[in-house]
Amino acid sequence: LAAEPAPHRPAGMASSPCGSGNFDCGLEIKTRSVEQTLVPLVSQITTLINHKDKPKKSEKTLHAIQKVGQAVSAAVGRFVAVGEAIAVENEELKEEIGLACFEARRAGNAIAQLTDVVNPEHLETDGRSTVFSDRSGMVKAARMLLSSVTKVLVLADRIVIKQIITSRNKVLVTLEQLERVTTFQEFVHIFSQFGNEMVEFAHLTGDRQNDLKDEKKKARMAAARAVLEKCTMMLLTASKTCLRHPDCESARINKDTVFHRMRYALEQVIEIVTDTWPAGDSQVLPVSLYAGIKDFKVRVESLRDSLYPLPYESMAAQLEAMVEQIEDFTDSAYTSHEQREGILQLCHLTRQHTQQLIADWTCAQSVKAKDATEEMELSVLKTCQSISELRRELHKVAVGRATDLLKLHSDQLTLQTLKAAGNEGNLEAVAEYARTMNEQKEQLVETCRLLCHISGTEPLEITCIHAEETFHVIGPQIISAAQTLALHPSSKIAKENLDVFCESWESQLCDMAVLLREINDVFEGRRGDKRTYLSLPRPGIVSDPQEQTTMAKLGLELRLLTSDVDSEVDRWEDQEHEVVRQSQSISSMAYSMYLFTRYGEQPSIVSCSVLLFFKHLFTIFFSKADDDDDALKKFLSTVIYSHLLDMCKLMAN
Repeated sequence: LAAEPAPHRPAGMASSPCGSGNFDCGLEIKTRSVEQTLVPLVSQITTLINHKDKPKKSEKTLHAIQKVGQAVSAAVGRFVAVGEAIAVENEELKEEIGLACFEARRAGNAIAQLTDVVNPEHLETDGRSTVFSDRSGMVKAARMLLSSVTKVLVLADRIVIKQIITSRNKVLVTLEQLERVTTFQEFVHIFSQFGNEMVEFAHLTGDRQNDLKDEKKKARMAAARAVLEKCTMMLLTASKTCLRHPDCESARINKDTVFHRMRYALEQVIEIVTDTWPAGDSQVLPVSLYAGIKDFKVRVESLRDSLYPLPYESMAAQLEAMVEQIEDFTDSAYTSHEQREGILQLCHLTRQHTQQLIADWTCAQSVKAKDATEEMELSVLKTCQSISELRRELHKVAVGRATDLLKLHSDQLTLQTLKAAGNEGNLEAVAEYARTMNEQKEQLVETCRLLCHISGTEPLEITCIHAEETFHVIGPQIISAAQTLALHPSSKIAKENLDVFCESWESQLCDMAVLLREINDVFEGRRGDKRTYLSLPRPGIVSDPQEQTTMAKLGLELRLLTSDVDSEVDRWEDQEHEVVRQSQSISSMAYSMYLFTRYGEQPSIVSCSVLLFFKHLFTIFFSKADDDDDALKKFLSTVIYSHLLDMCKLMAN
């Protein structure tokens, strides 16, 4: 936007360029790109406004001011040209953007004229040049320029929002078509289109997520996008299972749940980008124990500096409200007796110290003391110490519980036994292991709730809530998928379906491990709010956001293409044909290799070596397509050839 970028953010720019002092444009800036675009312009305008009020300046200073004014005017000219081009392409915003561009150009010209040292209005009687004398005119022009430029940017941002909404609408239409399909051939065709639309939607929402300023919205967007990514895989296998076994009730339930979750997540994304919420949904998080303890401690410590009239009833009531929340810990069947007793003792101690503090405060008030008395100071220290110890104990209990559960689930024994029972067609064994699965699900759901209490930041609270909801939904889906397989133990599709739901469960456990580490980081003061996109590489991977986003997009595209190949293979009559097995094996290996690079410790190095090997493997495979093998040519239909070729290109990139 400016010819010379500002080396640093000017004073008054802590939150938003247009929210500072004299330049309030009245528009809320919600994205970093808009804010960062405005920073150089605000810096240069600030230079012009904050010049020293000397009637005369040196020629060097005058020319420097003129150069800044000309730079602003030139940058505005280029900006307006782009804005007008955008207006032409977007008829519904053409008038608004056009008017804002007109105002910006006029303000830029005014600033150029006010800083023009050769302007006759800026010459003294002796012929020497002076700086512009119309300071109010400069302030007015600056305010108009910032307001109009910001308006153009915000209107352009609405175009991005419109793109996301349009993309969502396309996904919804195709989603409805997928839900109604009755044949494999129709499903393969529509799902291929759906996959392309989901990739486009993932790209748009990923960019938007990274651009959001509000960390809570960023966390909500990450959660919604994680649901969409996982559900895209589950939708494929759940739909195929229903098509293969149309009379299976458990398969239908699974499919309906996946479609419902996808629609809900799509709506959440639109609510976030448009900043509109359903009636009655305020999006205000319930006060967590961490936030309550922090606020309580601040109120206690503030008594040291000011004996303001604090209703002691409110402080006592706040403490009792926290004690009531702590019942989530003490009433849990999974909290040990020693942990429960330790928490209750600290609650009792905190209550005692708070009551003593209130008594000391009342005494100080009665003698009209100007400063905190020694007794009151001691009560403040004891109350703060006891509430801090309580917080540490709650953190220890929640984190310890989560750590133990992750270790318990590391062998995935329950999932393996469910799979085995399903493969054997043993419904009784499935029912038995389902009870174990339900219990483990309840433990994880409750643990996520405890982690939410001690998470330390609102974005992490949102991630905890997302984890709780995910475990709550996927647990029963795994059981339904296992029941379906037990009813049809020879069904390859039913087996694949159960595998996908189990993978989603394992993936959420990996996300929980990341979440646990970040909660510990916040507690120990090593980091602030963590910006996490749950579908990105898991523990052990250190890569920049651009590389992570690229890998996430690659994974989604590879998985969709792999699924397309599998769907096409299902239609092939000769399942034992060598080419059928080779193509399915290659597509499966490609996605497995992506998972390896995703979870491995050195993704870039592995990608450069192993993925090039797969490119070579694909080249060899397709060279055989030139042979006069009728069966090969029949199998390598336009659809599957295209899918495998696309995979080859992805792996090469």
